[in-house]
Amino acid sequence: MRALRKMIEVETRLFLRDSATVGFGVLFPTALLLGLAAVPALREPTPETGGLRPIDVWAPTALVFGMVMIAVQHVPAVIATYRERGILRRMSTTPAHPRSVLLAQMIVAFASVVVSAVLMISLAWAVLGIAPPGRPVEFVVAFLAGYAALLGIGLISAAVVRTSSAANQVGTLLFVALMFFGGAFLPRVLMPDVLREVGEFVPPGLQALTEAWSAEAGKITATAGGQPFWLQIAIMAAVAVIASAVAAKLFRWE
Repeated sequence: MRALRKMIEVETRLFLRDSATVGFGVLFPTALLLGLAAVPALREPTPETGGLRPIDVWAPTALVFGMVMIAVQHVPAVIATYRERGILRRMSTTPAHPRSVLLAQMIVAFASVVVSAVLMISLAWAVLGIAPPGRPVEFVVAFLAGYAALLGIGLISAAVVRTSSAANQVGTLLFVALMFFGGAFLPRVLMPDVLREVGEFVPPGLQALTEAWSAEAGKITATAGGQPFWLQIAIMAAVAVIASAVAAKLFRWE
């Protein structure tokens, strides 16, 4: 435990030195939400959004930007860099096993996503009057399951790419695909039903997050044939387990 704690301290310092990751992964969701809220039309209730403000309905979408970026871009890039520079191989000859490095990396990444979420929810409440999640337990479960599914996908990339450059390219493709098919590039209420239904099966499970945050917003973004909340959670959990197992099978230390 002492060695793991030391590695977490080191990984935390390295993470904080990476201004791009801190900026886009931790601070960007809050900045994006506050920036969009500066548009007057998004602060006015509309009939299309059931009397809610569009920014109220869209708030959970801002949250997933940081989750996806950290899970499928940052984590694979760091692990690929360690592999590329031979750090994992060298550490395998010391008492500090490389698995501890990976665990420390995942702990720090998860902590950064939690900080990002707390910051965004707090400022959304304080500045924009967007109420915190109405079903906090379900929201935490949806958050954990969605992030675990994303991280599992990111770990598959981390398991096979040899260089940080390749990790960045794969991560960018995954980011675009997950954000589009997950229903995060456009307001879900404006998307075709088929894309909204697909999004219920794509991590991080934006519809489940929206429902747990605001039941009213969840009704607006749901489709007529939408999946029940707990089925969406089960789908995210299944993706997390299967993707993690595949990543463990494919993983190379060198």
